[in-house]
Amino acid sequence: MPKILGVDLGTANTFIYMKGKGIILRTPSVVSIDKETREIVAIGRSAKRMLGKTPEGIQAFRPLKNGVIADFDVTAKMIRSFFELTDSIAFFSRPVVIVCVPYGVTEVEKRAVEDVMFEAGARSVALIEEPLAAAIGTGLRVGGPKGSMIVDIGGGTTEVAVMSLGGIVSSRSIRVAGDSLDESIIEYLRSEKNVLIGDVTAEHLKVRIGAAHFSAPFGTQEVFGRELRTGHATSALVNSDDIRLAMSEELDQMINAIKATLEDTPPELSSDIYDNGMTLTGGGAYLRGISTLIAEKTGIKVNIAKNPFDSVCAGIGRVIESERMMGDVLKYRGK
Repeated sequence: MPKILGVDLGTANTFIYMKGKGIILRTPSVVSIDKETREIVAIGRSAKRMLGKTPEGIQAFRPLKNGVIADFDVTAKMIRSFFELTDSIAFFSRPVVIVCVPYGVTEVEKRAVEDVMFEAGARSVALIEEPLAAAIGTGLRVGGPKGSMIVDIGGGTTEVAVMSLGGIVSSRSIRVAGDSLDESIIEYLRSEKNVLIGDVTAEHLKVRIGAAHFSAPFGTQEVFGRELRTGHATSALVNSDDIRLAMSEELDQMINAIKATLEDTPPELSSDIYDNGMTLTGGGAYLRGISTLIAEKTGIKVNIAKNPFDSVCAGIGRVIESERMMGDVLKYRGK
């Protein structure tokens, strides 16, 4: 019997679920390669520690951008390395893979995800839409006639969907998410503090003192970077209000996507959502005050998923463990 794997191939992190074993891998979607040979030097956490610090012949980067594959060959090598790391692949045994994709991606982008899994060693591949997997993973009853709403804020995309009777009724997928928030912090410090910082520092600021709503301040932190005028090393004092102002435009885009999805929702399902609220998941759910901000702007209660980080992979896992759901939700392509 081939091993059956569920893969949440995210811009920031990759999760792998194995049937009968649960989630067996949680790791950053980062690779470090030799620029000349294009061979992998490091993957996952060890590669992430190299971001912004590599010597001339080495490049550390994320091979996915905004939820889609930006570098096919490197992504395939990264996934194969993850398969080998988890003993998911052998010379005579190739796994069946179920992988999630953002809602609304093009057929070309879907085909690229399938092909990269085949290149990594899969024997057959099925796709599942990310909002559906996230909803299943958070425990929402998507198969019934009542409407349910999911907001999944990942690294590269924010997925918003209203579901009923096992399908997506209305949805928005925008390429504004965790990475965009990091970029906005970098730009704010560049323009307001005259300090240039890197992606890793911006992410640390967001996690440590970031807040989406003024009612959730967290503190102040000294940040080190390069002074733009002189090029010398310098530092600046940054507080939660600075981070909130930096992220405000991107947060507004996320809220506009939620409002647009609600506007497209049939009235009967809208009443269900107003009664039960929406569920917030993905890494962005950990941002302080974001549930308060969304509830304030939309007038709808916001429930944060129990394990936001794992929701999509857990949803794929539930599909894998249920023969009925495997048949209803998935269509495979073999090689």
